[in-house]
Amino acid sequence: MKQVYLVRHCKAAGQEPDAPLTEAGVRQAEALADFFSGRAVDVILSSPFERAYRSIAPLADRLAVDIVMDDRLTERILSGSNHADWREMLRLTYEDPDLHYEGGESSNAAMSRAASVVSEALNSGRNNMVVVSHGNLISLLLKHFDNRIGFKEWEAMSNPDVFQLTFSSEDKPSIRRIWED
Repeated sequence: MKQVYLVRHCKAAGQEPDAPLTEAGVRQAEALADFFSGRAVDVILSSPFERAYRSIAPLADRLAVDIVMDDRLTERILSGSNHADWREMLRLTYEDPDLHYEGGESSNAAMSRAASVVSEALNSGRNNMVVVSHGNLISLLLKHFDNRIGFKEWEAMSNPDVFQLTFSSEDKPSIRRIWED
């Protein structure tokens, strides 16, 4: 059996790639490291955005495991410009996964790049992987494995959040949210 732990980053000071964790986010990162104590971790893959890799750095330090940065785990860009109604725009992309706005990425495109990371990790010979990313991308990755997941599940996610995907075969995993606020 293989385990993939999908981790949404801790609370951050913003959405920019270099946005740091807040003070609360730094404490949450330590809590994540505590949460994973006693769990086997063979590899840590992370978005290169600061809020993602800083969220998992305490665990990596404790385990003496390198964090492998992967650009495919960056957050999905909804649109090339800001919109007051971005939440409604996002909701529509769950209903129509090919919908993309100017300067943005469709749900299917984002889902595909995230799924390729997990597929490669599953084929790497490792059994216990931590994948750190962002809320929208993680919800789309979960949707890749269970089409019932959508906007409502994205809205319910916390910072941080952890989902355990258990693969007994290479196809569809069992999915459980294991983080408790």
